[in-house]
Amino acid sequence: MLFDPVRSLSKVRHEFGEHGGVNMSIETSTTFTVMAAEIMPEIFKGEKNPEQGGCFLYGRHFNPTVYVLGRYLAAIEGTESAYATSSGISAIACSIMQLCSPGDEIVASNAIYGGTFALFKQFFPLKTGIKVRFVDITNLDEVKGAMTENTRAIFTESISNPTMKIADISRLAAVAHQADAKLVVDNTFSPMILSPAQHGADIVIHSMTKFMGGGSDIIAGAVCASKEFIMELMDLHTGAMMLLGPTMDPRVAFDLSLRLPHLGLRMKEHSRRARFFADRLESFGLDVSYPGLKSHPQSTLLESMMNEGFGAGGLFAIDLGTADRAFEFMNDLQQHEGFGMLAVSLGYFDTLMSCSASSTSSELSDDELREAGIAPGLVRVSLGYTGTLEDRWDQFERALKRVKLI
Repeated sequence: MLFDPVRSLSKVRHEFGEHGGVNMSIETSTTFTVMAAEIMPEIFKGEKNPEQGGCFLYGRHFNPTVYVLGRYLAAIEGTESAYATSSGISAIACSIMQLCSPGDEIVASNAIYGGTFALFKQFFPLKTGIKVRFVDITNLDEVKGAMTENTRAIFTESISNPTMKIADISRLAAVAHQADAKLVVDNTFSPMILSPAQHGADIVIHSMTKFMGGGSDIIAGAVCASKEFIMELMDLHTGAMMLLGPTMDPRVAFDLSLRLPHLGLRMKEHSRRARFFADRLESFGLDVSYPGLKSHPQSTLLESMMNEGFGAGGLFAIDLGTADRAFEFMNDLQQHEGFGMLAVSLGYFDTLMSCSASSTSSELSDDELREAGIAPGLVRVSLGYTGTLEDRWDQFERALKRVKLI
């Protein structure tokens, strides 16, 4: 039976507000009382926690509102547990630092978000002694060849930013597990669409800033994994999440909890519109990359993994050849048509567009950009759902004609 994230989310026990409200209450306390003095030492020893005895200690550890949000996230991803953080990059950093010690290695996709690339390429080796080997994640022989006895994890994005490459999660999981390593998957581009844990991923990361938040108004992250790993992250003595302190504000957790029930509906509409645009662009002979197109080299792989009914995502990339051509086109869309916004990030209800090589992937050198397949004129479009689809396409087509792309 196929995994259904919407159905899984609907089965999570509903938390009522303190006075019977249909929404849970927001617990803003930074510290929590215990009912007897003897309990506090048990909490500090790790013998009691929200999972054991229902005990809370301090806001940097577990918070009841954030804890409930974690249950929702675990349901969506089909993992045993989850917990939210203050940003997506903190979720990645804490997870990797929990898995690795100085001298350990990870194998990572070379086509990933620029901030993650900088974290792996520069920060980790310089500050932690963790080494990173970058590979073409779609080439399993290259992945296997990069593995050593010190490899503790393989890291990939489910759909790569911005090249739209698809990770073969089950095969990558097999490679990782054969080496006694973990597979960590950033699923930011494809919530609801893909459920990496159902295909063998050990840890699933989200930047909830993007599609999960949906409003470009909240910075947040999430780690979805086993209960054991979440408790390791929150260990009072060695837990990366506890000791580095990327704490999510409970007000933010509450706000996000109200957005997850309609995440599936939003993803369907993002996907429907992006597929329409991609089909039209391909019909004009333009160099468009969208995972839902039959021409995409990994469309069959995506179809074999995707959950039913959510489409292939709300992002596509179009290569316009040069940065100047890309800038001209994006300027025309924003300034003349009022179509979308020149801005980084994605998953907003309106369209966001950027030239990746000179923005969100600018942390990569020219050689690294070429190896990752990120061309100078590649425009990443996160298609929104405001306005009618017909009107939005007419705007896009007029801009294409004005800059003589069609």
